Amino acid sequence: MSKKDLKEYLQPLNKKQLQEQITDLYSRFKEVKQFYDFAFNPQENKLLEECKFKISKEYFPVSRRKAKMRRSVAQKFIRHFKKLGVEPSLIADVMLYQIEIAITYTSSKYVKQEAFYKSMLKSFAEAVTYINGNAIRNDFNDRIVRIADDVAEQNWMGWRGFEQLIK
Repeated sequence: MSKKDLKEYLQPLNKKQLQEQITDLYSRFKEVKQFYDFAFNPQENKLLEECKFKISKEYFPVSRRKAKMRRSVAQKFIRHFKKLGVEPSLIADVMLYQIEIAITYTSSKYVKQEAFYKSMLKSFAEAVTYINGNAIRNDFNDRIVRIADDVAEQNWMGWRGFEQLIK
């Protein structure tokens, strides 16, 4: 169904019928519930702290298990935040935090997998693009430069790619 068809379907409905439709969607679909819960009670800071905790657990698990270092965990949060309409500066914060926590991890433990470094470079490129696209570079420039410097200092595979992205 197209947007136009949806508008034509909704046009003849009265206020009570529209309320019933939205209430039905709210009870049936988790994403609709999350959207309205966030829209009426946006606890962005709580969401951000929960997100950062889960990302950090990927590199520094609370239990004695091995670190998984999955980029997908952060990407899932970023997509979710974008769907909810979270403020761009908070999304950018998460994007950079993911890379910063990986840098902290590699400062004490060497990672052999080239795929890890490629995925971090991809995350960095996405973050810089997102930050530039939302015109918030001034707010994050220091962190972006620090990430590129730390990566070069640790001699990550592909560290020159980070440097090229900050220009």
